[in-house]
Amino acid sequence: MQGELYIVATPIGNLEDITLRAIRVLKEVDIIAAEDTRHTLKLLNHLQISKPLISYHRHNEEIKTDKLIQKLLEGKKIALVSDAGTPIISDPGNEIVKEALNNRIKIIPIPGPCALITALVASRNRCKRIYIHRIFTTKQKKQKRKTTTNTKTRTNYCPL
Repeated sequence: MQGELYIVATPIGNLEDITLRAIRVLKEVDIIAAEDTRHTLKLLNHLQISKPLISYHRHNEEIKTDKLIQKLLEGKKIALVSDAGTPIISDPGNEIVKEALNNRIKIIPIPGPCALITALVASRNRCKRIYIHRIFTTKQKKQKRKTTTNTKTRTNYCPL
């Protein structure tokens, strides 16, 4: 039986901003793959959770993906967490999700705090339209120029 990959959103700043479901999943999984194990350990200590942590960040994502996929194929349940917010959104995780999909491993997203929505509802801006775009690398300048031309509309502009 194959394992399951949980994409778990973590608090953005305040350790109490975590869902009950996220806490349950972190307690139940076999392994937690963390962007920064030191940062995640603070959260786990706060929640009184003790689980094996594996470092999973931009610099080792390709190497660790194969090892984690193997553990998932062996039936392990793994939670992927970032330092704050939802993994994959400007954080590592694309590789393991791609490989999990290629191996037909079940991926379960666990929602949580969203800095963007929190900021919008606390602002004076109307929240009828939201325009979101990623901050691009220098290699993607052409694409960036194309997307920034859309900011002249009456839309909240939220670069990530």
